[in-house]
Amino acid sequence: MIFKIEQNSDVPKYQQLVDGIKNAIAQKELIVGAELPSVTSVSKSCQLSRDTVFKSYLILKEQGVIDSVPSKGYYVTGETRKILLVLDTFKAYKEVLYHSFINNLPDNFITDVQFHHYNVDNFKTIIQNSVGKYYKYVVMSFDNAEVPEVLSVLPVDKLLWIDWNVHSQPENNYIFQDFGQSFYNALVEAKENLLKYESIHFVYPKYTHHPIETVRFFEKFASDFKMDFKIITDTKNWTINTNTAYISVSDRFLGQFLEQSQELNLEPGKDVGILSYNETPMKKFIYKGISVISTDFKTLGTLGAQFVTGNEPMQQYVPTQLTIRESL
Repeated sequence: MIFKIEQNSDVPKYQQLVDGIKNAIAQKELIVGAELPSVTSVSKSCQLSRDTVFKSYLILKEQGVIDSVPSKGYYVTGETRKILLVLDTFKAYKEVLYHSFINNLPDNFITDVQFHHYNVDNFKTIIQNSVGKYYKYVVMSFDNAEVPEVLSVLPVDKLLWIDWNVHSQPENNYIFQDFGQSFYNALVEAKENLLKYESIHFVYPKYTHHPIETVRFFEKFASDFKMDFKIITDTKNWTINTNTAYISVSDRFLGQFLEQSQELNLEPGKDVGILSYNETPMKKFIYKGISVISTDFKTLGTLGAQFVTGNEPMQQYVPTQLTIRESL
């Protein structure tokens, strides 16, 4: 058996070999009890040093995937399971979800990550090419009428819908965040901070894929508390207004806001305000801290790993939380 090693890859060669052997086990090319090629054989076929091959085998042995018998070599002792994780796009908060997910999986689980970028044809290709190849499937859905039919080819008990409750059915496993009432409740919690300003503007750019229900619940909040408000969809020609609080679902707009604040010598939290959607590791450090409304992506990833490693159905909502910092 020859394992493919990319000589110019950023992934260390020993890790490539570890992953290659795990993939071979997951694809049943190597079964429990099968003998692995010798260190010398792999060293020659993959153009690796003996030390690199030995390091890979040692890691797999520590993980319980393989074992060795003196004078006889190495053999497969454990089953490896492959998981497909389909996300929309790769952003900072998705990185939190991803690392929480993989860090809570046992060593004998392998995660393949794909991104659909809200393109239904790309989504179809990913799902159709995955059928029967994975132990379980964790999929971030999006608002397209074809999504349910595309996902119908996957076993219901092995599929977990995550992030947004759109097109799911009562029998589906899911971990969702609430973009409606929970968002409204967070705004109520931030009410005293928002009332410092003459007006609140909800920034919902034309290019965003953020659920539209947040706009409706924002309008309800502003109406319920008799606040002057505005919905901004065109951020290209946008200019900052003093004594205004902005609620934004776009980190791209957050950059515009901070840039204009600096240029006009406006202090966030005093002259203008910003409340950003989705926590990222850096927002607590930017400009004395950016206030956020966000679900707990770390918990979402942890629960996803629990579904993958367990045998129980899962239907949960991850709470939406408000974090007030100096920007508001």
